[in-house]
Amino acid sequence: MASPFPDLKGANPAKRQSLSKSDRKRRSWGVFDLRPPARAITILAVAGIAAHILFRYFLGTQRLTYLLPLYAVLVGGGIPLLVTLLRKAVAREFGSDLLAGISIVTAVVQSEYLVGSIVVLMLSGGTALEQFATRRATSVLDALAKRMPRTARRKIGENISEVSLEAVAVGDLLVVFPHEICPIDGAVVDGHGKMDEAYLTGEPFEISKTPGSQVLSGAINGDSALTIRAEKLAVDSRYARIMRVMQETEQRRPRLRRMGDRLGAWYTPMALLLAIAAWAISHQAHRFLAVLVVATPCPLLIAIPVAVVGAISLCARRGIIIKNPSVLEEIDQCQTLIFDKTGTLTYGRPKLSSIACAPGYSENEVLRLAASLEVYSKHPLSSAILEAARTAGLAFEPVSEMSERPGEGLRGIVGGREIWITGRSKLADRESALPAATTGLECLLFLGDSCAAAFHFHDAPRKDSRGFVAHLKPRHAVSKVMLVSGDRASEATYLAGLVGITEVHASKTPEEKVAIVRAETGRKKTLFVGDGINDAPAMQAATVGVAFGVSNDVTSEAADAVLLEASLGKVDELMHIGRRMRNIALQSAIGGMALSLLGMLAAALGYLPPIEGAIAQEVIDLLAVLNAIRIVIPLEVLTDF
Repeated sequence: MASPFPDLKGANPAKRQSLSKSDRKRRSWGVFDLRPPARAITILAVAGIAAHILFRYFLGTQRLTYLLPLYAVLVGGGIPLLVTLLRKAVAREFGSDLLAGISIVTAVVQSEYLVGSIVVLMLSGGTALEQFATRRATSVLDALAKRMPRTARRKIGENISEVSLEAVAVGDLLVVFPHEICPIDGAVVDGHGKMDEAYLTGEPFEISKTPGSQVLSGAINGDSALTIRAEKLAVDSRYARIMRVMQETEQRRPRLRRMGDRLGAWYTPMALLLAIAAWAISHQAHRFLAVLVVATPCPLLIAIPVAVVGAISLCARRGIIIKNPSVLEEIDQCQTLIFDKTGTLTYGRPKLSSIACAPGYSENEVLRLAASLEVYSKHPLSSAILEAARTAGLAFEPVSEMSERPGEGLRGIVGGREIWITGRSKLADRESALPAATTGLECLLFLGDSCAAAFHFHDAPRKDSRGFVAHLKPRHAVSKVMLVSGDRASEATYLAGLVGITEVHASKTPEEKVAIVRAETGRKKTLFVGDGINDAPAMQAATVGVAFGVSNDVTSEAADAVLLEASLGKVDELMHIGRRMRNIALQSAIGGMALSLLGMLAAALGYLPPIEGAIAQEVIDLLAVLNAIRIVIPLEVLTDF
């Protein structure tokens, strides 16, 4: 059987979109790719040009000697860059750097080796900057795969042996040692303890386990060994399903077209036509080279990456980690915002607000019974019941049996009495015998066949949730705000009403979240904000994904940006920084291209020879870069709600 957690090394094609296109192409050559990285070419170009100037103008060496450093630059740096551009051309990727490649070839043909070396420096320097801005340590799927064990401890009689995960069959008994990761979905048959399921549920709770409790693959065991019975094959486990959804989403996510590529789409053919016209009219080939040298789009190749690097630095100072630099170009263009509920719009800590008891029952009695059973529950409301019982100083009763299967609620024998805790949606046939429904979170406690109490909860929205949602349309031109949650409809609808969201999709699995987000992204650019592994695939499906906190390494890797402080104000700051970066980058790029256009006209008319054109282009580059650096200037106010 194939491994349910396949070797994902290198199998992360879509997220590689955050790398520069030239870097992705370089990686795609595999182990036989001997081309140096852009940083090495940049260093070679600087050293070669400096050596040429030293040998020619200060040491007065012979022509062959002072040209040797330039030959080294053109062979060691120019050829790899040209190979990369050729592969792009074959793949029909005609970017702004195509002009630089044509300039290098033309310079060599006309023996303008210094000009060609300067263009190599321009092109490699811009690529190196972008690679620096986009480099990341790990990928999403690597983060998922490294957590999952490849083996399990199978128990037969009194013997425990280690077997591969693929060899585990439904019904096998497995032993999970303390602090190990649970390898498969199943149920506890022996032992008492706790498991941390935050990686899978998104809820920061340790769930107590007793015989009958359900366990999920990927959960971290506590201090006690547990014996579980496998109820699914590894390939069908919750963790494996999430990995498959993540991998499929990454592969289907389209690569965002970067700002430089969009501007270069019209700039490149315009410059080529002007260069050809200058050559055709004047019959002087050096004018063709001069126009192309001045036209080399360094405001696109350098100024935009500089603005991106500056914005990344500004974000870091604000407690925002940028994982995918394209988020800075895209976030202010997102017209649909999609939120997860728990821990995003709320604090993720539900509180017990009231208990409605049936005649003959007291609040302390039903609270004690419920808390005794909820000790073993994985439902997020259990912590609110336990906190209320402990605050009231209630002693828990012994639990002899319990079960919590999906769709059945929580059942058990507490102090010799049969207890059932469930939601109203599962009791449509008993509606007439139930207490009146209320808004918000609710669960019902049954003693035998009688409803003894209704517990009401509230998960308070963040204090800035309503203000943030309200300001999105007037301040950021957002046309749609959605709540997409795995929680029950009553909970999600109640919260949405408090914060001002009208479109709600509740009780959604990670797969269903992906489908919703993908459909919205097909219509308009989307921003998804959430936390937890169950949000990670949806983040991948959105145009931009933002995660709260860094406690979950998988979600942090899946997100394009990670907020170190769980605050919607930080989301607003990121949107403003993205807008500021985009405006400054466009100013630098368009302003630089406008100056380059004037230089091209001068070169076409014969007023700028190639070497002077290269120097003029460097001056233009300097002005564009200086303007781009403005992004790092700190602003006092980056929020407007």
